[in-house]
Amino acid sequence: MMRRPHASGSMTEQSQSGLQNWRLTLAYDGTDFRGWQVQPREATVQGELQSALGRIVGENPLPQGSGRTDAGVHALAQVASFPLKAPIPPENLLTALNRNLPPSIRVTEARHAPAWFHARHSAVAKTYEYRVFNGGICPPFLARYVLQWNLAMDLEALEDSARIFQGQHDFQSFAASDPDLAHRDQAIASDCLQGVRAYRGPAPVITPGSTIRTIYSSRWERRQIEASEILVYTVRGNGFLHHMVRNLVGTMLDAGRGYLRAEAVAEILDARRRSAAGPTAPARGLFLQSVEYPEENLQNMG
Repeated sequence: MMRRPHASGSMTEQSQSGLQNWRLTLAYDGTDFRGWQVQPREATVQGELQSALGRIVGENPLPQGSGRTDAGVHALAQVASFPLKAPIPPENLLTALNRNLPPSIRVTEARHAPAWFHARHSAVAKTYEYRVFNGGICPPFLARYVLQWNLAMDLEALEDSARIFQGQHDFQSFAASDPDLAHRDQAIASDCLQGVRAYRGPAPVITPGSTIRTIYSSRWERRQIEASEILVYTVRGNGFLHHMVRNLVGTMLDAGRGYLRAEAVAEILDARRRSAAGPTAPARGLFLQSVEYPEENLQNMG
């Protein structure tokens, strides 16, 4: 079980430093951003948030997100943390941020956090969903947020393949294989390891650099969105590799159209080789739905 450090020690450290740790929850349309992470001469969510903080309080902390969503990926409830010296009330910071951020980024919650809290290192579970518009004419107001897939789909085959991923597995077959992306993953693992060494909160749930993850639930369903029926894949786990959800979806869509048997999906998982799996689904259908932390919903971790 994850344990939170004794609060009094955290508060002492915080008061001595003169910094207040903050926690934000954000929703954003990732279509026009090059992902979460700051990049030179590119619009990113992290960069927009840092710039807005600079305009509001005159400080420039680099907000740490729960994960580095890729270019074109959306978020319903991304979490970010950062320290500030400015004694601004949470409700004022919330209002000011939404006035200074572009309309495609909204802060839905701003609050103080204990000194031990870190948006990425403290996370114990995340939930993603992937949306597929299957058949007919896709409404223009939905097209930016779904994969348009006009092939006939077998929902039962999708559900059978989704169940295979539940439990603890090595997901190497579903990790990014591009050399540049592999370098990125190594950099993230190194950054994560350094962060964990400095981090004084609950023990992390994932070993940096490992491709082993635990999936708590993995399922497909039909859902009504914007008066249209779409297929939605929802997956909840203790962490995800780069491109993992999109690679899972690409492989399951092959099963849904009859190109793969469900048994073959299990064989792909066991192969631990990216070339064995299906294509990477486009970013536009992927949403970070929620992030969980030790003090929240521990009863749902099993």
